[in-house]
Amino acid sequence: MLDTQTWSPAPKVARSRSGAPELSILAGTPAAPPREYLIVTADDQLTCAYRRLRHTEFVERQQLFDHTDLDDVDADPRTVVLVAVTGDGTAIGGVRVAPCTPLDIGWWSGSRLVVTPRAATSGVGAALINAACAFVESAGALRFDACVQDRYAGLFRSLGWADCGPGETLRGRAHRQVRWPIGRIQATVDATKSVLAQALAPLSRQPGGLGPAGFRGDDGVPVPGSEIVAACDAILPSMVERDPRWAGWCAVLVNLNDLAAMGARPVGLLDAVGAPTTAHLSRIIDGIAAAAQAWRTPVLGGHTQVGVPSALSVTALGTTPAPLPAGGGRVGDVVSLTADLGGSWRPGYTDRQWDSTSSRTSDELVAMGSLVAQLRPRAVKDVSMAGLAGTLGMLAEASGTGAELDVAAIPRPRDVTMGAWLTCFPGFAMLTADREPRQPHRSPATSAACGRLTADAGVRLRWPDGAVTTAVASTVTGLGTA
Repeated sequence: MLDTQTWSPAPKVARSRSGAPELSILAGTPAAPPREYLIVTADDQLTCAYRRLRHTEFVERQQLFDHTDLDDVDADPRTVVLVAVTGDGTAIGGVRVAPCTPLDIGWWSGSRLVVTPRAATSGVGAALINAACAFVESAGALRFDACVQDRYAGLFRSLGWADCGPGETLRGRAHRQVRWPIGRIQATVDATKSVLAQALAPLSRQPGGLGPAGFRGDDGVPVPGSEIVAACDAILPSMVERDPRWAGWCAVLVNLNDLAAMGARPVGLLDAVGAPTTAHLSRIIDGIAAAAQAWRTPVLGGHTQVGVPSALSVTALGTTPAPLPAGGGRVGDVVSLTADLGGSWRPGYTDRQWDSTSSRTSDELVAMGSLVAQLRPRAVKDVSMAGLAGTLGMLAEASGTGAELDVAAIPRPRDVTMGAWLTCFPGFAMLTADREPRQPHRSPATSAACGRLTADAGVRLRWPDGAVTTAVASTVTGLGTA
């Protein structure tokens, strides 16, 4: 997007408190029609041009540095430079963005924003700021900071940035800390779970509706008067249509994960399958059969229909004398994540579905499915389509608490961005809460303590510098405590 879109923005004038135009290199008084330009990811030649602009502005004109403004960020190979380029190849502005930690955990910063005097009257500064935000979000960041001169803080606020207080003073020029609000986790939660309370209200009015006390809204439901636990999940029709065999595999996977989160041993599956053709039906059934065999859990029966739109749901049945709840957590409990980090993104579902299970042996899959039953934590929930952070919000909501994640401590696959990992479906991943960390000794899965339950509702992210940002503003489903 950034290197193909032509920007011809309408000039935006920053004004002082008195209402008079505020002259700056970023947003000056419009004096000429804006020039057309592209914002591109810089190659070596454009990076050199950008650095010359910086030297002219920050070393020669503002005298913020004695000889050069180059620093360690310029030497970091992960740093990305975005440059505004006119039709004749002239660089008229630029900005750099980079991760803030040696291991990228989703915390990025922007710096050295500069534009030419003429470009300052054409809104190029604002366009570069917006482009930097878009790039950083696409890179999987969950936090994006900048330290800007006081006189430019108003421009950033007008673009939606939050003022985080005073920054350093450099050569007599005061700065402000600002932060771009990244709502990726909240958007995932809103899209997947926010409608549940209202949509399911008619079911909750009946005695026993939505499960017995202590298990309301849980991964599975203990069947009254028995040791049976039932779980049911449907697969998106678009996924069944597009990737039928994978849809069949996932229908078994998600249901057995639900049973695992309840501490139940699976005994059988029921499926309901619809398909437009026999060939399509066969591919769905192949996926179900392969998964059922891999997890050693038979399909006991169900319903099958051809000549209809693609549809798929599976019910899993398991047994346990003492099911584990999602709502058993208490304020102060340690949150741990146990996840299978092997595998890769499912082709066609990059950043959305992590496939760790299709390459595992039956012994490995069955072993991971029994981990929670062995650990028996106070609260547990398997990570669903709400993502890791959203699912933790559901566990906290059911427990009557909030939650905080220590971002740097979250186990995740190598080369997977934090933004993607906290919002994707991760294959096999269990969130647990207990007085002390409960981690398996031998397992294909990786486990680590990475957070705690708190008194305030919602989910927050704690960063290595001590800053805390909001990932989920309040409860996830609205169903309340279990």
